[in-house]
Amino acid sequence: MTAAVAQSDEAPQGELEEIIVTGIRASLTASMEIKRDSAGVVDAITAQDMGVFPDTNLAESLQRITGVSIDRTRGEGSRVTVRGLGPDFNLVLLNGRQMPTSGVGAFPNNGLGRSFDFGNLASEGISAVQVFKTGRADVPTGGMGATIDILTTRPLDAPGFKATASASAMYDDSRTKLSDSSWTPEISGLISDTFMDDRIGVSLSVVRQERKSGGATASVGGWRTFSGETDNCWCGAGPSEWGGIPPAGDPNQKNRPGPGDIYSVPQVIGYELADYDRVRTNGQLTFQFRPIESVTATLDYTYSELELDRTYNNLSAWFNFGGQETLWTDGPNATPLTYAERNDNNDFAMGTGTDAIKNENSSLGFNLGWQVNDRLKLEVDYHDSTSEAKPNSKWGNSALLSIAAFSRSRTTGYFGKELPILELALNNSLSPDDMIVTGSVFVNDFSEMDINQGRLSGSLDFDTRFIKSIDFGVQFTDVDNRAAGAVVQRDAWSGVTKPGAIADLMTPANMGGSFDQIPGANDQRRQSAFYTFKMPAVIARTEELIKSGAATFVPASAGDNGPCGTGLCPTDTLQYDRQTTEETESAYVQFNAESEWAGTPVSLRLGLRYEQTDVVSEALSPNYTRLVWRGNELTAQSQGSTYTKGTGDYDYVLPNFDLGMDITDDLKFRTSLSRTLARPNYSDIQGGLTLDNPVRIGGGTGRAGSPDLQPYVSDNIDLSLEWYFAEGSYAAIGYFYKDVQNFIGIGSVNSTAGNLPHPALGPLGQEARLATGSSDAGVLYNWILANRPGAAGVDAVAGTITGVAGRDPASPFNLSVPVNIEKSSIDGWELMLQQDFGDTGFGVIVNYTYVDADVSYNNLLCEQPNCNLSQQFAVTGLSDSANLIAYYDKHGIGVRVAYNWRDSFLAGTGQTNVGAGPPTYVDDYGQWDLNASYEFNDNLVTFVDIINLTNETNYVYGRAQDQVLFATQLGTRYNVGVRYKF
Repeated sequence: MTAAVAQSDEAPQGELEEIIVTGIRASLTASMEIKRDSAGVVDAITAQDMGVFPDTNLAESLQRITGVSIDRTRGEGSRVTVRGLGPDFNLVLLNGRQMPTSGVGAFPNNGLGRSFDFGNLASEGISAVQVFKTGRADVPTGGMGATIDILTTRPLDAPGFKATASASAMYDDSRTKLSDSSWTPEISGLISDTFMDDRIGVSLSVVRQERKSGGATASVGGWRTFSGETDNCWCGAGPSEWGGIPPAGDPNQKNRPGPGDIYSVPQVIGYELADYDRVRTNGQLTFQFRPIESVTATLDYTYSELELDRTYNNLSAWFNFGGQETLWTDGPNATPLTYAERNDNNDFAMGTGTDAIKNENSSLGFNLGWQVNDRLKLEVDYHDSTSEAKPNSKWGNSALLSIAAFSRSRTTGYFGKELPILELALNNSLSPDDMIVTGSVFVNDFSEMDINQGRLSGSLDFDTRFIKSIDFGVQFTDVDNRAAGAVVQRDAWSGVTKPGAIADLMTPANMGGSFDQIPGANDQRRQSAFYTFKMPAVIARTEELIKSGAATFVPASAGDNGPCGTGLCPTDTLQYDRQTTEETESAYVQFNAESEWAGTPVSLRLGLRYEQTDVVSEALSPNYTRLVWRGNELTAQSQGSTYTKGTGDYDYVLPNFDLGMDITDDLKFRTSLSRTLARPNYSDIQGGLTLDNPVRIGGGTGRAGSPDLQPYVSDNIDLSLEWYFAEGSYAAIGYFYKDVQNFIGIGSVNSTAGNLPHPALGPLGQEARLATGSSDAGVLYNWILANRPGAAGVDAVAGTITGVAGRDPASPFNLSVPVNIEKSSIDGWELMLQQDFGDTGFGVIVNYTYVDADVSYNNLLCEQPNCNLSQQFAVTGLSDSANLIAYYDKHGIGVRVAYNWRDSFLAGTGQTNVGAGPPTYVDDYGQWDLNASYEFNDNLVTFVDIINLTNETNYVYGRAQDQVLFATQLGTRYNVGVRYKF
């Protein structure tokens, strides 16, 4: 809340009338004043009132700031990108303290990243959020894009008794028709009071939110890219690769790409209906004691818990790259408009799965501030904060059970619109009697991060004409990060039960109307009919059949079948365990000065921060023993595991310089020079070796870490001009430049890691190729079982082919290894206008951010003939963004309409089932939101929020925009409630 004092025409001469400005206008004015008074480039959002933040989600509030874009998860803001640098490059603080992060499965960073998930925190209890876009010596490092400081309520900052409570109901129409949809409750309360002449203060905030949501997603599980000359015939016409198409001259390839072109083929097309149940609980207790006016002690405890359950049903069909009929777009980057394969009795797969995750965050902090005298202030701050993500179900954090009907005779994908169309020709009508149990995956992962951080700091004022004060301090930060878990995966994709054995457990379902907001949804060729089932019931039936001998037992690929013994459950025995410790010590000094230049007031800030970091990383790596071939895929099996250890260290001096000039009372110019850094992700600095499953007939892929990686370092220049032309109104233009060193690229290393004999590359595989003229893994596998059942490594009864040392060559693996090899410069412009139309109650905010970099992904680059392993460096997350906000705030009525837009951007490299090379782009996205409130009196307010008014959809694609990866329909979210202030 802020207050403006103005002369009143009706008031007696010499008297002043106090006009209290509250709500949206008060919040915007307070945020503007923070920006105006700060050294360097700082943006802020402040609460409209106690317990009232502009949005119910912090990330969705932050996206209104110039230069800030967000990533959405389940339709909600989760992570932020600032000035083109993604979530892992931004540091999040809570009251100036570094916050831990964790995640597994559906959570954004999977325990191996540094991005903070704002979905863990409710906005109630937050008083302000400040975004530091330029470096400062007195701010912890890690935010190369920005440092975001979340500030919570402090009782002694607003003495007296204050309390507010709210209750609301939320409805999300993204819920699928396979599950229930209903209004869900949200309650919150915040109370603050002071005692003993405002020397003791206590505040408590509590929030609990429930939400039911969903999403309908169409996907293509990776696009395999080849040079135009590449075929799949191994007939000498050109280079041959698994996944290629027949050579030029084949009448079934229409407008076939040729020399100088590249082309991409889909690996799998699928549709999924998912429903989410989320419960978020937040609380903060703060105790403050001011025994004398110059000493304030603060003890606070913050807790947040997020429980997320996801249930889903899907259908899919894999392509095996044989018998192709295609129609192509023109080159040089060709995409099939039609891609079809003729096959006999291939699987039409369906699956049911569940994810269940619990994320807990807690922080206990202590702060002691002492105003020693008029010139010297000292402060001690310490916190111990923990974030933990773990499974929340007996099935682990993620579980999938698949079934299939082996009746596909022709599989066709149609592309060119946002929704990929999967058309299936079946040998007979879909029947529950045809369904058999196939493979399964049970994941039991957890991650934890603990931060102990202490700081001794101070400020010394000077009574001189130039130096006004010196800030100084020392700090230590100890971070322990762990990500561990296990996967029980049965690669039984050829089936284990007999037809009819689970027919009574099948429920007919249809996806016909599930994608009505996505272009292409009305295509009648789309396969929509499928079966759903209850996973526990099918698991129980399958285990009964295995026990009786009526179903085949297929052991898990890692050799651990879980406590159930059937591979149809998760295991608690760790298969991977990545532990990293970072210990950082730092010291800083910062000079603040004021002067004049040609009669113009000038403020200066010169700072220097020194940091030294030691890294120790340990990883539990599998001991890989053999490759086993079953059906279309090979599996790298392991037995036992071993810890490996690596170390690294680095130290940096980080200077910053800020200059501000008040050209006039309303016009301000600033420039900032700084050096900032961001640390590598934990996935990059882990030790050990991980091989990916499945392994293909030509080899496999894998990953290894580098504990000795250096941090990203950015030298920054910022210029801005700000015009504060009216109360609550300003316009600004800013330019920023970042010269970033030590970007982490992916080095590609070809290795025979594990020395695992590959049966498809040995004499049996070569003999099968010559006999069949095919490169299809399933065809070769079936020929070997039928014609060489007695060969070494061939078990025709079990249906497996195992590599034999001395006969079969070691499988090649393309290992992705992170290295500090890249640099890039990023620059951009920020334009901002905030116009409050005074007593009318109306106002508008418009901002635009332009971002560019000197490197980008080259979609046409292909290391001949197989482009899927071509490694490229590019800065991810770069995109222009814009906001348009119109509001009305008067007579107790508050209305805000906001439009947020983000241009298309490269989200990363790597596609499912393909490898680390191909790109993943997110298409441009714009969303309208509406917030409205009405004050019945000074105490009672009712409000409504509508998020994604126009039901926008998300689209993700590969090298070409027609190469769809994901098309998701999210729906609209409604929230209606009341708030009472005591």
